[in-house]
Amino acid sequence: MKRILIITYYWPPSGGAGVQRWLKFVKYLPEFGWQPIVYTPSNPESPADDESLLKDIPEETIVLKQPIWEPYYWYRQLLGQKDKKIGSGFVSEKKDSGLVQRLSVWIRGNLFIPDARRFWIAPSVKYLTQYLEENPVDVVVTTGPPHSMHLIGLGLKKRLPIKWIADFRDPWTNIDFYKELMLTDRADRKHHSLEREVLTTADHVITIGYTMTEEMKALGAADVETITNGFDEEDFATEAVELDTNFSIAHIGTFTPSRNHPNLWRALAQLCAEHPDFERDLKFRTVGVVDHTVKTSIAENGLVKCWEAIDYVPHSEVLRYQRCSKVLLVSINDSPNAKGILPGKFFEYLASGRPILAIGPKDSDIGRVLDDTKAGIIVEPSDLSGMKNAIWQLYSGTANLNANASSIMRFSRRGLTNSLSVIAMKMLRSS
Repeated sequence: MKRILIITYYWPPSGGAGVQRWLKFVKYLPEFGWQPIVYTPSNPESPADDESLLKDIPEETIVLKQPIWEPYYWYRQLLGQKDKKIGSGFVSEKKDSGLVQRLSVWIRGNLFIPDARRFWIAPSVKYLTQYLEENPVDVVVTTGPPHSMHLIGLGLKKRLPIKWIADFRDPWTNIDFYKELMLTDRADRKHHSLEREVLTTADHVITIGYTMTEEMKALGAADVETITNGFDEEDFATEAVELDTNFSIAHIGTFTPSRNHPNLWRALAQLCAEHPDFERDLKFRTVGVVDHTVKTSIAENGLVKCWEAIDYVPHSEVLRYQRCSKVLLVSINDSPNAKGILPGKFFEYLASGRPILAIGPKDSDIGRVLDDTKAGIIVEPSDLSGMKNAIWQLYSGTANLNANASSIMRFSRRGLTNSLSVIAMKMLRSS
């Protein structure tokens, strides 16, 4: 078998969205003639733990672990959150706009470049250089964020004759919260310089979305392709799930401030006021962390009585909620990179067979996939009338949806892993 080294911060038993992409690649790589070797921290700061994910790791997998030092202990001390897990992005379940919070964001953006995992770069390059000299591999993959993983790959590339794939699950300097980091000019230049060096040094760049691929090309990546996220057919090969009796609209995953579109709440509130049956039937379900701005919007629109809030649950439970809900909501960030956002949960939405309500630009990557699969409706965030109409159609059963099964199957994890294998083999043949 060919050997592929994957450098990732997120790995089971860590849970959350960051784990899924490469866990599923690793699961299916042996079918295509690749032995996975995973390098990951032994003591990561994960958003949650999910032991159920361990079952997807094939027995051929070698897992290498080294300790990481992170400044999050001091970060939590500064914020008075000694036992709280640190999530991604800027999500706060309680309102906090004080000086301490702003100072912590400034430190994060300006002193920890590219991120707080930067202290793992040098020891990892040292450890992996020795490992690879004694245990050669055919391809090295880094996946970010955190983008410190890419700097490990960059360090190895400068020392060894490796074939290196840099996988971007999210943008670097075009991420939706980048401008919230309060960067100095010097720090901004440093972020862009490191990003450019990774993109121009890696032998191949992979992104999860079509728009991001074009953006990476514009930044200098010469060899870049899209392999989207997807769904694992085996995750859905379980017993049938009973559909909710309520008209349940479910948002799965972190509900950030930038995903909090005011017209969604206005549309729901107006429909409740105009149609007593709708108000009686409505259940708005959130599964995951909800920012305080979202909670405020729900309360201000009189929707608290319709809201079911569920904290983090194992991935198997997430899949159950996806399948039992009447409608699945994907709310695209109100940010400059909105057109390129294509979250992993969206593909599980497709596989669930439930209608999708997307809020975002119609000419976005999600709009492109929905147009191809006919699996849901996308509404512009500013279109209150269109939002009300879409929700009413989904409620009344008049939405003209006819999901295209063959188009949806293009996003199976097994098929996407085949695409990864093809890219890796092509790299080897060109050497």
